[in-house]
Amino acid sequence: MFLTFLTGFFVGISLIIAIGAQNTFILRQGIIGKHVFYVALFCALSDAILIGIGVSGISFILDSTGSQSINWLFGFSALWIGGYGIIKLITLFKSNMAIEVEVSQPKDLLPTLATLAVLTFANPHVYLDTMVLIGSISQQFEGIDKLAFSLGAIMSSFIFFFSLAFGANLLAPIMNSPTSWRILDGLIALIMFTIAIKLAYSGNWL
Repeated sequence: MFLTFLTGFFVGISLIIAIGAQNTFILRQGIIGKHVFYVALFCALSDAILIGIGVSGISFILDSTGSQSINWLFGFSALWIGGYGIIKLITLFKSNMAIEVEVSQPKDLLPTLATLAVLTFANPHVYLDTMVLIGSISQQFEGIDKLAFSLGAIMSSFIFFFSLAFGANLLAPIMNSPTSWRILDGLIALIMFTIAIKLAYSGNWL
């Protein structure tokens, strides 16, 4: 069960670790020290809710459509995650990415959370990653193992967002280096390829 928990954790952390608009916003809040706890909690709870919906919703759909759908779902997930790994591998050799965080006048709590809600829920990738992809991967587990996988994925969100928010002042200078991003992209690519192979095998594609 612990290995299943770790699988969920690494899947979750690999999908959310890329710096996008949401994570840049969290970094900014961490650097200016404004509403840090509430910002991190909002993002973590949003992920937890979407992951829960994805795991339970896809389970219900597959129970209704039969076991053959699971193999197709595993095949789709393997292709998607494998493609994600290839993108990260390409980025490893070509990217000169660095964090750029604009620090401006801090807002009150409600406007801050409203902005964060738009950055979170207006991004279609959040639904694909949490509800579709994590929900699909969870289907290779049953019973307590499925719960452990889900908790691992949810825990990764809480650890990531709180670490990002409260460690912003330490993290931002480190991730300003393209070398740090290349190392991170290489690790993510390795995790993605490992998961893709496992999914393809579980869906009888290998």
